[in-house]
Amino acid sequence: MHTVTVQNIAIGNKNPLVLIAGPCVIESAERTLAIGRAVKDIAGRLGIPYIFKASYDKANRSSYHSFRGPGLDEGLAILAKIKKELNVPVVSDIHGVEQVEKAAGTLDILQIPAFLCRQTDLVYSAALTGKTVNVKKGQFLAPKDMSNVVQKIREAGNENILLTERGATFGYNNLVVDMRSLPIMRSLGCPVVFDATHSVQLPGGAGTTSSGQREYVEYLTRAAVAVGVDALFMEVHDNPPEALSDGPNMLYIEQLEPLLKDVLAIDAIVRRYK
Repeated sequence: MHTVTVQNIAIGNKNPLVLIAGPCVIESAERTLAIGRAVKDIAGRLGIPYIFKASYDKANRSSYHSFRGPGLDEGLAILAKIKKELNVPVVSDIHGVEQVEKAAGTLDILQIPAFLCRQTDLVYSAALTGKTVNVKKGQFLAPKDMSNVVQKIREAGNENILLTERGATFGYNNLVVDMRSLPIMRSLGCPVVFDATHSVQLPGGAGTTSSGQREYVEYLTRAAVAVGVDALFMEVHDNPPEALSDGPNMLYIEQLEPLLKDVLAIDAIVRRYK
């Protein structure tokens, strides 16, 4: 497996489990920074390398009228401030080729949303920047099919690839996680991330918005770490019910530390016996 290095954080192989976390979307500069600072404090206490996540634009909302975020320019400015003040790498979604160059000027990881993972021009353009590219496996793809996505990035001469599992479509308004996908995607030579909170999302389950089942996040997280992953992706919020996007599947910040303690214990056992 190729080790991916983001600033001073090494991901993959025998390196420590990494946490990628933050709110779903940038709601305000102050609140987003506060959430990031709280998560960094938790990660610091537990000795977990931390990468901050928040979206500057949620371009695939269920409703035209749903909150999408501050947009590219303002959002990147907020992420740059968080990156400087917290001294952590930052990641956000990109949605079009026209965003790539500007986003790469701020972001340490360019994230390809699940619905766009087959968009060749977007994936290839992101890869050409030389930045780490985190591709979320589409809900419609078999894990082995991610080999084609990986090859597109490698065609650009970029080996800094992360692959993220976030569940597969199971009937209407439901996702299910096939834990076999984790070792299958790892066999492609890339570190694998488990998206614990989007995996319990119920897409479109609330009519004009998605719903979710945050009560199952802890179970899927522990299971994924027991199978073996290189990083965890979690969306967290100080008050999910009032969040402007993905509230039903986000964790309360106070839920994060106890879960991570369990995760570290499981990860230590897995690493000892591998």
